[in-house]
Amino acid sequence: MRKRPSRAFVPALAASALLLAAGCSADPGQSSAAARTPDAGASATATANSDQPLAVAAAPAAAATSTAVARPGTAGGKARKTSLKVKSYDSHTRRAVISTVSKGTSSPSPTGSPTPAGTATPGRTAVGDVIASAPAPGAPDGLLAKVTKVIGETADGTEVQTAPTTLDTLLGDDDAKGTVPVDPASFDVERLLPDVKVSWAKTGDIHSGPEGTKVPLGSLRVDVATKVATAEGAPASADASVSGFVQVKPEVDFSYGGGASTASTASTASNGSTASGPGAAYLGVSGDWTSQWALKGRAGATAKPVRLPFAKLHADPVLQVGPIPVVVNLDLTCYFEISGDGRVTVDVEQDLKGDFKAGGTFGTAAGWTPVNESHMDSSPVRTSVTTAGSVKAALGAQATVGLYGAVGVTADLAPYLRGEAAGTVTATTPVGSGTKSDVAASGSWALYGGLDLSGTLQIQLAIFGTPVIQHAIPLGTLHREWKLADGKM
Repeated sequence: MRKRPSRAFVPALAASALLLAAGCSADPGQSSAAARTPDAGASATATANSDQPLAVAAAPAAAATSTAVARPGTAGGKARKTSLKVKSYDSHTRRAVISTVSKGTSSPSPTGSPTPAGTATPGRTAVGDVIASAPAPGAPDGLLAKVTKVIGETADGTEVQTAPTTLDTLLGDDDAKGTVPVDPASFDVERLLPDVKVSWAKTGDIHSGPEGTKVPLGSLRVDVATKVATAEGAPASADASVSGFVQVKPEVDFSYGGGASTASTASTASNGSTASGPGAAYLGVSGDWTSQWALKGRAGATAKPVRLPFAKLHADPVLQVGPIPVVVNLDLTCYFEISGDGRVTVDVEQDLKGDFKAGGTFGTAAGWTPVNESHMDSSPVRTSVTTAGSVKAALGAQATVGLYGAVGVTADLAPYLRGEAAGTVTATTPVGSGTKSDVAASGSWALYGGLDLSGTLQIQLAIFGTPVIQHAIPLGTLHREWKLADGKM
């Protein structure tokens, strides 16, 4: 289980817009074809007509603890909302206690599950049930599991043994696609350096952060100011400082295309059962990016980049995919990275704006392939490079996105500044005189802006029900560089 950082602020979770504006999910229960399942006093709504794609939106606050249950392979066993709750989960034994709350009471009631006849089996959750739950006690990343054994009744509900399963057992041949922003107020923040400030703004004219900080609606901003110590092994001692901010409005991109039933797309789940798998899938992170930062002084670095993380952020937005709560786990690590020869002295500042998109897409022909895009525009606010040497500094963020605690995509977006100078310095002092030396310098300097976007697709992307990735697949490095300024010394 991930150790969670303490919250830097505790606003109410509005499971919507690492990302950010709220949306309301379509209620599949509005379909005239919806079937009702008596679920210990609470109705469970059937999924919408399978010919219509499932709505994908941020789960409304009232559904942030929702649960969906399906029984694959049986008539009437499609995924549907229920009043079931995961009261507790033990990740070591994979045992869960499932209960439901009847209307008008806070006491747990016996659990029920869908049957081929569309009715509930009174008093218990049955073997074969697939459960998808929003974050719950013992399952902070949500829970996607199949019931393999009913152990018995407890005071809190029915205790069951579970095994891992995949999303296709719930989504089947349905289609779903959507991009959902993440509420900036939902992030847990761990500050790794003393002078780090976090700001955000959301609907309702709600703002958090230092007074006077302007943050666009739905965005999250992290400011930092720190000294850059001389790196161990650097050829010269030096003193430099970096200051600025990273502002991001990330969104989670999710899609699933059902209907793949050919042998070529069949996959074997971890519990030994065979699932047909989807015909298409996508998981990624995207959003708007703004940064403004300055590097000043002589950076005493080394040829090998030195990375200094200054903030870690985590959120678990819940997507409502039809009746199913799909829990997305998003982590952002903001960092500063510097390399150089320890000789060049710079005084530079850069504004950068644009967007990015990184993820993995699946098709039956090509399997999993990377998606890697970024469009940035920059402008130098001030530029100065003196003495011969080189330096490169980046203010970036590493994002990881996964489902139900399984990391699927890692993306590293690193906008940078690179300065270099070449030339000679000569000094002449008349022999035997106290006259000040004449110093002459000649040469040239140049300053470049650029960005690197890299990352990997992980084996855990098989949680969609696609064939297992045998090894991590590099996203490939998207590299762009442009000249900001140059001059003579």
